[in-house]
Amino acid sequence: MSDPPAPRPGARELGRFLEIQNLGLNVPLALAFVLVASRGVPRWEPLLLVVVAFVAARNAGHAFNRWADRHLDANNPRTRDRAVAAGRLSPAFALAVAGISAAVLVGAAALLNPLALALSPVALALVLGYSYTKRFTALTTVFLGLVEAITPAAAFVALTGTLPLAAFLAVAGVLAWGTAFETVHSLGDLESDRRLGLRSLPVRLGPRRAVRWVAALHALALGFLAAFGAAEQLAWPYFGALVAIAIGVAAIDHRLARDPSEVRVAFRQHFVLAAVFLLGVAAALFLPPL
Repeated sequence: MSDPPAPRPGARELGRFLEIQNLGLNVPLALAFVLVASRGVPRWEPLLLVVVAFVAARNAGHAFNRWADRHLDANNPRTRDRAVAAGRLSPAFALAVAGISAAVLVGAAALLNPLALALSPVALALVLGYSYTKRFTALTTVFLGLVEAITPAAAFVALTGTLPLAAFLAVAGVLAWGTAFETVHSLGDLESDRRLGLRSLPVRLGPRRAVRWVAALHALALGFLAAFGAAEQLAWPYFGALVAIAIGVAAIDHRLARDPSEVRVAFRQHFVLAAVFLLGVAAALFLPPL
């Protein structure tokens, strides 16, 4: 099937294409682990490179996904208005953005340190490869959680040139958190995934069992993140933030248990909880001890 040409995008269309509005979930977590890895605010040069690498990896994944899923998106009511699916941007443009972003990621990693450069192909394989997983496995949300779990490992590698045990605890925590978040998100696509023959945990398990899976993942995430805080000897505000997050996810889980279709509110609440996590990390590192 050939793809029609599309006009060049304006700034607003490009922002929608890259889903800049969803940075509210990713950025707080990334900044939190940057602060922990550097035990405070890092020097501006590596911080700038980390931001560039983070944005480039995210943009590469989003752009490639819009190219790979353009025909599926066109048949999904939630995604049919996406720029490539609707024909406002061309598939070639999406691939170009993905390729340029991938090159920027590798370049930033090379300027950071040898370990960051060596691991950059692994990051790219994850952020690009997830686009195809829903075609052959119901564990797409787990794979997306793994993509998000790159964040703490990348922060430590970029800023310390090492990958300590504590980083793996954080990876496990974000893997569980990201999988829960993406499973909530996929509940909104349940009917279209069934119609298109795509696989997901809500399709495989049914919505109510998927919601129980989300609650278990939330608990697992909080356990690993608490272990991470203990390993890094973070002060009490960090653990206070985890308690606040536990209350928040209990509300999310209760809402979804009553009605698994209430996805939008639950989805947005994760953004607030990510900000709470960042505030807890910042307070633990910068507030004077009691």
